[in-house]
Amino acid sequence: MIYARSLMEDRHVHLKSAEEIEKMREANRIVAEILAGLKGKVRPGVTTEELDRYAEDELKEKKAKSAFKGYRGYPKALCTSVNSQVVHGIPSRTPLKDGDLLSIDFGAYCNGFYGDAAITVPVGNVSGDALRLKKIAEEALYAGIEKAYPGNRLSDISFAIQSLVERNGFSVVRDFVGHGIGRSLHEEPQVPNFGSPGLGVRLKAGMVLAIEPMINAGGSEVKILQDGWTAVTKDGSLSAHFEHTVAITEDGPVILTRLDG
Repeated sequence: MIYARSLMEDRHVHLKSAEEIEKMREANRIVAEILAGLKGKVRPGVTTEELDRYAEDELKEKKAKSAFKGYRGYPKALCTSVNSQVVHGIPSRTPLKDGDLLSIDFGAYCNGFYGDAAITVPVGNVSGDALRLKKIAEEALYAGIEKAYPGNRLSDISFAIQSLVERNGFSVVRDFVGHGIGRSLHEEPQVPNFGSPGLGVRLKAGMVLAIEPMINAGGSEVKILQDGWTAVTKDGSLSAHFEHTVAITEDGPVILTRLDG
């Protein structure tokens, strides 16, 4: 889950201790495990509401809480965005169809800390264009993570993401961004997926960032539907979304939302 962008600032950036980062691993491991389970359940005929119930049941089993449900009135544990939906799609009873492209954004709260990640999953047999969009979105995430080293600037992450996406003929969503994360779901700094390098806060060990490129096959502009949550591409083009929660350490980035660590 993301909030609207602002200027990159370093006010109120909370650096986590090694002990706090270790505690954050639990919430993020739960996110990774549940997303892996969800990925295996995505197929034609399944509803996103069924996926949401699975996530809720798994959270209860793992003695964790949803990071999203109830956040600013959001009604579900998952954000499920289909095809031209960019982010914050609300799970529904509409069955997924063969050829759909589904983005799942999910967060958990455990032991005082939050975890947050997103994946995009093909439903059945999807087009080559959709698979390429998904591939570039994931590659853009890792291009950004590769810049998450102490001493770099925040916009080095942003520039790496934008450059890879646009080099491949796609556009970066500008109305929603990544964010810091820790004891709150959304903390400073915000992490845009676009911008010139060498700007914004200096990255330091102890920062934990939710880096999450959202990219469109067409133009970058989005609009919000009448439900007040679902953001869709203004031109109706496909969209894809990937996210990891990443701790910056003296040795570089550590992805907390990977099952293999």
